[in-house]
Amino acid sequence: MTGLPLLPSILVDMLGSIADLFFAFLAMRYAYLLTRKQQENFLWGYLFYICIAISAFSISRAAGHLVKQFLFISGNNDIWHVISPYSGGVNTLMLISVSAVTLFYHKGVQSHQVIAKKAAKLKQANFLLEEAAEKMRALNQNLEEINTHLEEKVKERTAELSRSEEKFRHLFSASKDMVYFCNTNQEITDINESGLEMLGYGPNDHPGLRLQDIFANDGALATFFNFMQRDGYIKDFEAEFKRKDDSIIIVLLSATAIKDEKGNIVSCEGIAKDLTKVKTMMEQLAASEKMASVGQMAAGVAHEINTPLGIILGYAQLMMDDFDKDSEPYQNLLVIERQTKASRKIVADLLKFSRQTGSARENLDLNEILTDVVAVTEHNLHLDHIQVHLDLAENLPPVVGDAEKLRQVFVNLINNAHHAMEEQGRGDIYISSWFDPDKKQVIARVRDTGHGIPDDVQARIFDPFFTTKPVGKGTGLGLSVSYGIVQDHGGIIEVESPVQDKKTEKTFPGTAFTIRLPEATDTEAVHLEKDN
Repeated sequence: MTGLPLLPSILVDMLGSIADLFFAFLAMRYAYLLTRKQQENFLWGYLFYICIAISAFSISRAAGHLVKQFLFISGNNDIWHVISPYSGGVNTLMLISVSAVTLFYHKGVQSHQVIAKKAAKLKQANFLLEEAAEKMRALNQNLEEINTHLEEKVKERTAELSRSEEKFRHLFSASKDMVYFCNTNQEITDINESGLEMLGYGPNDHPGLRLQDIFANDGALATFFNFMQRDGYIKDFEAEFKRKDDSIIIVLLSATAIKDEKGNIVSCEGIAKDLTKVKTMMEQLAASEKMASVGQMAAGVAHEINTPLGIILGYAQLMMDDFDKDSEPYQNLLVIERQTKASRKIVADLLKFSRQTGSARENLDLNEILTDVVAVTEHNLHLDHIQVHLDLAENLPPVVGDAEKLRQVFVNLINNAHHAMEEQGRGDIYISSWFDPDKKQVIARVRDTGHGIPDDVQARIFDPFFTTKPVGKGTGLGLSVSYGIVQDHGGIIEVESPVQDKKTEKTFPGTAFTIRLPEATDTEAVHLEKDN
């Protein structure tokens, strides 16, 4: 065979096959290292599969070329002709594999890009979710802090409300004035114990009261509601309340309307203060002022009348010497003498009332005076079936005064009690004494079980010449003279009718006179004399 030598081409073919194998495996190694370094990178994984396919194709092709050259050199061409179809088929199959892998590279890259975009969006969404979760955690923490503070504030407000309710309940229950609540039907829905006590009910009573039941005057109730409708409140409204026993008390009422969101009155709350004792004290004070004025006037009048009465009495007695005792002129002069002496006695009583008569003072035991007075009056009292009950405190401090005048005071009081029970045919007089260490006063009390003194008369009983007795039964100077004597001793005389027991709070019929005299401060007797 004539031609160019084949050895260079054979060597190049063999070297090329070896180089093809080397670079194919080298590329596959680098692709493998890239996949190990960035395992999440799709491209490096796809490139590694391409390198595997190329390496398989290089092995198939290089092995075919090397086997072919070795068979040609060794002279075994026949063997090559037998295996060459198989070698070509394998090469073709490997080439198809490489082509297939390479053909889908573009679609793989597109898919990777789409997946990458989706992954980026998912990553962004995950980031946003993490950010939102972080905000939620921060918000949750803030909510927990707010909830903690809210719980503390709720507890604090609850404690404040509890303290406020406790204060209100204490004020409601401990108040000595009446505190009440009522609805629009005038029904009293709640009232404190002092209010029940003021109306004469016990703490366990549930009387179901209405305002119209306790207002003694319908006109006052109408005025009360007119003020509530017009102004929404009423202040310092003086009214009369009716107690359980139908007795009347005077109260100072203040109330406020409770309105709903629309401004309609739904209920009211009020406070009522009992002014009955205050009214009585003010009436007594007014009577005291009036008695002082009357006393000053009586002193002047008594002195002016005493002189002409003395002259009339003197001339009448002189003229009686000029007539026989059995003659009519003598009898007429005797009437003049008797009536003049009666007038002088009235003048003397006026002088006693006006405290212008002489007064001898010494330290006295009030119990002795009371015992002496009872001994003198007890016989007449027993004739009318009136029993005297003595309750005198032991070791009573002395008082400074005139024993005879103080006896006169208690005789007048016992006689008044006797007259108050005459029509009954029987009765009881309770005489007691005690000492008030706080006020430094020695107190004596005379109480009867008679018919009592009407309210409209109590303010006038100490007025001179005022009497409820029939004509000829009294001059009306007994209590006024007693009033002047007690005041002259620096004391106070009080009247109560009907009588209420402060311990049991029960009310008894009759009248009680209470005399309060100051305790003696000096141990030695004091003597004072006043000229007529």
